[in-house]
This record gives sequence, structure tokens and C-alpha cells, in this order.
Amino acid sequence: MRAAIYGAGSLGTILGAYITKNGGKIELINRNKAHIEALRKNGAKVTGTVNFTHPVKAYTPEEMSGKYDIIFLMTKQQQNSEVVNNLKDYLSDDGVIVTLQNGIPELGIGEIIGQERVIGCTVAWGATMKSPGVCELTSAPDSLTFSLGSLQPQPSPMTGQVKSLLELMGRVEIDSNFIGSRWSKLLINSAFSGMSAVLGSTFGEAARNKASRRIVQKLIKECIDVCAAANIKIEPVQGKDIVKLLDYKGRIKRAFSFFIIPIAIRKHALLKASMLQDLEKGKKTEVDAINGVVCAFGRKAGVPTPMNDKVVEIVHNIEEGKLTPSFDNLALFQ
Repeated sequence: MRAAIYGAGSLGTILGAYITKNGGKIELINRNKAHIEALRKNGAKVTGTVNFTHPVKAYTPEEMSGKYDIIFLMTKQQQNSEVVNNLKDYLSDDGVIVTLQNGIPELGIGEIIGQERVIGCTVAWGATMKSPGVCELTSAPDSLTFSLGSLQPQPSPMTGQVKSLLELMGRVEIDSNFIGSRWSKLLINSAFSGMSAVLGSTFGEAARNKASRRIVQKLIKECIDVCAAANIKIEPVQGKDIVKLLDYKGRIKRAFSFFIIPIAIRKHALLKASMLQDLEKGKKTEVDAINGVVCAFGRKAGVPTPMNDKVVEIVHNIEEGKLTPSFDNLALFQ
């Protein structure tokens, strides 16, 4: 088996470090030459809630050769068409692409290489790139979990091999209702990553501030309502039924939902959204593949999504230099 992590930034570097540290073989590929040079020279240094350094094999895309059985895809979705069309030439005959991305990327990737060669994967932890070769794990070590699945009725024959590799880092669940798992992650990302980008904050800061928490609560509610209208069952996250905890109709349940939000996100309180990290670097974000997907599904299902619409609008304005990430942006939700 030959495996690679394509787009090995903060998440991918940490995943690769864990896999190699625990006896697996995997190549880390990234177009950031300074990052690759640091990984080659010093190994992958993981800081934050854990602390270790381990040697890894690291290459730029130009240095790729041969065929891979498994490619973990961790680039931004804006590049998917170009990247996947390039990667298909590096896949073995029965090779698969594993989508460790936000949103619901499996449909578009499947159109290029075939749905039978796509394995969906959701990640329940976060990380931040601190400097070339150095990445900070911002989630608790006991939250390092993955969910695997497919939009096809039958899972890929390669699912077992993918599961074995990911288990070198954390617990892996195989989901028969993978679209429901995708929406579990999308719910969290649209609410917390969206507000992290809007506010310039960590997940924990967005949850602690009562004014921003009200927006987080409404973003979550919109996701739940869209899924209910679209007949999508949202799967539990790390054993917790987030719909049961956070959905509400009456005043009492709404108050409970509001109270529990900081508790629900406490293991990821230090996480700073990748969208915010992109904004800080002057890059375009994945907001259309996160909050924008909620809006698109909402339009199809006839469910209004004004809070997610507003997050998309604000983040695009930040990208264009018309706004900056700040708690002052809360006034725009009025």
C-alpha cells in the first residue's frame, strides 16, 4: 500500500506525524516549499495539546511520481477540479481519494474519478500552522476521531485499509448514513468556523460571548431545520446527539440549548477556523463550501437561512477588504 496526504498543511501534517510515529507509511505533499524543507530537515513538530516531533517523508507536488493506492485530500475546495484532475493520474487502478475536507465535496470529486473511488471522511479535531514544519493541535487529545463513509450504497473495498491508517491517530467510525455525518460536521463548521471568521476569534471565544453565542445558536438551528426539511438525519458527534442537545421549539429548550453551547464546544475551544487563518493571510476562504452549502440546501428545501446568508456576505466583504474580522461585526446581524 502506498499512501499520501495531498495538501498537508496544519491538519495533514499532524495526521502524517501521528501515522508515521505509530508505525505507518505515508508521504506528505504540499506546495509550500518552506514547509516541505522544514519537514525534511527537522521532522514534523506538533505542539498544543500534545507535544512531539517525528521524521516524515515530505515532497512538493512537482516531486510526485508513481501511483498511490490512497490519497487523503486536504486542499481547499476551491481547487478541487484542478487538483483532482491532476491527482487521477497518480491513482492506482483501484486507488481512492479520501475527502478530508469541509462541506460536501464527494459529489464533485465523484464526477471526475467516479463515486466508487471516493471515500468520504469527516474530522472532529482542529489545528493551526504556527510556522514551517510546526503545527499546533488545538483540540483535546481524546477528540481525535474520524468518520468514514460513502454516498454510494456500498462502501469502497478500500475502506478497511483507509480505516487502519487513520486508526494510527485516533478512533474511526464507519457510517452507513455518511451524508448525516457530513451534516454533523457542516453544522459545527457553519456555526463555529463561520463565526470564528466573522469575529476574528477562537471557537471558545465565539461561544463565551453571549451576543455571538445567540448567532451561533441560530446558525445551528438553521442547519437542523434544513436537514429536517430535506429528510437528512444528522448523525451524533463523538457519541453526542447534537440535534437532541441543541434543537429547540419552546422557550425552555431554547434556553437549555443556549446554556450548553460553550460546554459542547469546550474540547475545541482553542480552535481557530481555517477560514480565519486564510483571511489573516489575505487568502480567499471556503465560506461558499461551508455556510454557502447550508444556504443552497435551504433554498432547495424552502427553509430560510438568514444567519448563514449573513455569514457568507460578511466573510466575502472581509475577503474584499471592506471589513475586518471583529466582534464589531455582530452589529451586522441585527
